[in-house]
Amino acid sequence: MKKNDHNRPQSGRGRNRGQTLETEIPGNGERRTKMRVQDVMVGTPAYCGANTNLGAAIETLWNRNCGFLPVVDEEEKVIGVVTDRDLCIAMGTRNKLAGELTVGEVLSPQLFYCKPEDEIHAALRIMGDKKVRRLPVVDNNRKLRGILALDDVVMHAQTSRAGKFPELTAEDILGTLKNLYWPALPQITRQTQTVV
Repeated sequence: MKKNDHNRPQSGRGRNRGQTLETEIPGNGERRTKMRVQDVMVGTPAYCGANTNLGAAIETLWNRNCGFLPVVDEEEKVIGVVTDRDLCIAMGTRNKLAGELTVGEVLSPQLFYCKPEDEIHAALRIMGDKKVRRLPVVDNNRKLRGILALDDVVMHAQTSRAGKFPELTAEDILGTLKNLYWPALPQITRQTQTVV
């Protein structure tokens, strides 16, 4: 539980996926549900190991109709991720067959993730800031618990109506998409000429 969460009233809905909190909207006495990652994530993710060859990883992506695989170690701790794009670029630039390359050789060196109990807006901020559309969901031991994809988040968004304050709005997702797709322009440094 986060600091000060013990003062917040808990929802009486009894969700199976976790604890959903409610907060009062100042001024009108209405309650707004705090949506958690566990309310949106896919809890049965496809994954692979670092020693999995690219052919097997691509087959998993094809069979599971996804474009993202968390990579786990022997203890099922997430050590990285690969996307269909990563695998495609590796196949086109390494001059090797898919069975000759392992996922560990093309693994992304950066890992961004969220936890099941995180608020959905915190996960959206990570997606927007790090320019990723999917996050592995891990527990405190970094073991894989699910995948949060922006596609799934979109399906849970609600429209704002007069007097109603949904926890996740289309505007929230639009803000994330703007951050995600805003071009990261390279910084230009000025070179000073030295006269010899």
